[in-house]
Amino acid sequence: MSTVRLSLWQRLTAMVMAPLVLGHLAMMIYAIQGGLTAAEILSRTRGSLGWGLFYGLFVLAVSIHAAIGVRAIAEEWFKLKGMVLQTVTLAIGFGLLVLGGRAVFAVVGS
Repeated sequence: MSTVRLSLWQRLTAMVMAPLVLGHLAMMIYAIQGGLTAAEILSRTRGSLGWGLFYGLFVLAVSIHAAIGVRAIAEEWFKLKGMVLQTVTLAIGFGLLVLGGRAVFAVVGS
């Protein structure tokens, strides 16, 4: 994929992440100020399609965004190129997607 396309994808994912980060922070502040326990929070998120979609989209955007960012760093600092660079980028993106997906399932899954 060209540098221009990667840059566009990274900007698009940043635009998706910005409101999700603000929403996440707002919910954390609400939960803390409301004195909710972890058990109470989990009881409210279990089985929720809305929270699953919210955090699932968040994980997807972060996985793509971070993988592209790490790709740029690996290319510049470690001089990785070609198939090695592509493999590192995909591995990081996939790893973040799997780990984030497991976290979403742990919070939302029934």
